[in-house]
Amino acid sequence: MDKKKIILLVGALVVAAVTALLARSMFTGASAPQVEAKTEVLGEEVLVASRALPVGTIITPEAFSFQPWPKDLVEEAYYGREGTDVEALNGTVVRNAITAGQPLTKGAIVSPGDRGFLAAALGPGMRAVTIPVSGLTGVAGFVFPGDRVDLMLTQKVEGVGPEVQVSETVIRNVRVLATDNRVTQTVNEAGQAVATKTKLVTLEATPKIAEKVAIAQTLGTLSLSLRSLADSTAELEEAIASGQITLPKTDDPAEEAAMIRSLAARPDSKKSTFSTSGEVSRFEPRTPPRAEAPMVRVSRGNAVEEVKFGDKK
Repeated sequence: MDKKKIILLVGALVVAAVTALLARSMFTGASAPQVEAKTEVLGEEVLVASRALPVGTIITPEAFSFQPWPKDLVEEAYYGREGTDVEALNGTVVRNAITAGQPLTKGAIVSPGDRGFLAAALGPGMRAVTIPVSGLTGVAGFVFPGDRVDLMLTQKVEGVGPEVQVSETVIRNVRVLATDNRVTQTVNEAGQAVATKTKLVTLEATPKIAEKVAIAQTLGTLSLSLRSLADSTAELEEAIASGQITLPKTDDPAEEAAMIRSLAARPDSKKSTFSTSGEVSRFEPRTPPRAEAPMVRVSRGNAVEEVKFGDKK
């Protein structure tokens, strides 16, 4: 190999080695860059919705919780931990819809006794109707606001033949708005619900069902039958499967779920069942008596005769 080429190759290697050493010393001596983490300054804890609260929702302790909130975003309308009586909020009603994680504001809820409280508790198109109950007909005081009940009508049916006692479920899936004047359940020191004697129960019903409840009170005795939380969903699925209810077509799963929840919360007066005294005791008649035939008075001159329809005269 030519000497000049060897000298050039050696020189290139030396320059490369020196450059590498200089670069290494430069990077080693330089300090690592410091990253400053910007932390958001949190202010006081405010009351935040634990789940979505639609209009008309009765506030319960599990519906909200305190969470830290950015100091610059805290408003006077929020409920801060200091100065907020959590017990006083129990039983209030949502006037404006609140999404999950959104702070509760003083204008979004209405308290019992305030103007428009009952109207805010009612769902769209619903009415409030009050019925008298006793310890026997009111499930021994274990029906609380927010529960769902069935209404049973017990009456005597008279006609041709012995009278029969009949009990009939006339309304299903009705929401309890209040018992007497209370919209919250009474709890003891351990936080357990306490049964209280109730004389009046206010229910949420459609206008037509409210009319039926008013008529039912004049026919006999109304009793409450407490429903399980799973009953409404099971009956709705049965109605959808049988074609009694047709869900609107939508591609939004959230919208469809909201529709299903809304349908499950609607009271129903179409599916009626009944039992007679004959099903309880063998000594009682099993079938209701025939209604008496209507009677008219026929006047022939000075003679007045009472004739029943069906008589062959």
